[in-house]
Amino acid sequence: MKAVIHPSAWVATDTKLGDGVVVGPCAIIGEHVEIGDGCQIGAHAVIQPGVRLGRKNIVHPGAVIGGLPQDLSFNPETESWVETGDDNVFREGVTVSRATRPGGATTLGSHCYLMANAHVGHDCRVGDHVIFANSVALGGHVQVGDRVFFGGGAVVHQFCRVGSYVILHGLAGASMDILPFMMVAECPAKHYRLNLIGLRRAGVDGERLKAVSAAMRRLRCRESLEGLPATPELEYLAGWLKAESKRGRAGWAA
Repeated sequence: MKAVIHPSAWVATDTKLGDGVVVGPCAIIGEHVEIGDGCQIGAHAVIQPGVRLGRKNIVHPGAVIGGLPQDLSFNPETESWVETGDDNVFREGVTVSRATRPGGATTLGSHCYLMANAHVGHDCRVGDHVIFANSVALGGHVQVGDRVFFGGGAVVHQFCRVGSYVILHGLAGASMDILPFMMVAECPAKHYRLNLIGLRRAGVDGERLKAVSAAMRRLRCRESLEGLPATPELEYLAGWLKAESKRGRAGWAA
C-alpha cells in the first residue's frame, strides 16, 4: 500500500516513506528522514531533517520531531538524529530534539505515549512503554528506563537517570538520579515508596517483589545488597547502580 500524502503537505525528495504512511494537510517532512510502515503524520506536524521513525507511530497536529537542540553551542550543520521504535504516540505540541554529537541520536523506544506539550531534550535515551503526561520536560542527556510514568508538569534535569518502573508525581522536579521501582514526588524529588501497582502489573510479585522491597530498605539504610536473591529485578538494579552517574542519587522522603 503506497503512502498517501495530502496535496498541501511538503515532503523532501529524499524522504523514505514506508507502506501505508499517511501525511496530513500542511505537514512538513524534511531531508534525510525515514518513516516506517503505517505511520500517521498529522496536519501541520513537522518532521525535521535527521529523523528515523519506526512502524505505526502517530504524530499529532503541531508536534515537531527532530528540532535543533536547545544548546547555544550547537552547530546546526552537525549531522545527528532522532530515532524511535514502533507504536509511539506524539500528541499535540510535543517536541523531540535531535542529538548534539556528530552521528549521535536522541532515542525513544516502542509503545511510548507523549501527551500534549511534552518535551524530550537532545541526546536523551528513553525506554519502552514510557508515558509522559502533559507538559513533562526532559533536559538533555537524560536516561529513562522502561515503563516509567511522568505525571503532568514533571521535569528532569539534564544528565539525570530515571530507572525502570518509576512513577514521578505531577510537578515533581528531579535534579538527581531516580532509583528504579520507586514512587517519587516533590521538588527536589525524593523517593517515597515502592511502585507496587506498577511492579505487580508487570508480573513482579511473590518472592521477586519481596526481594525488591528488601533491596530498597537496604539502600535507604546505605547497606549492601549482598546476599539477596539474584532475581531479574535485582540484576537490573545492580547494573543500574554500577553505571556512571553524573548527578548523584536523589534522597528519601522523611
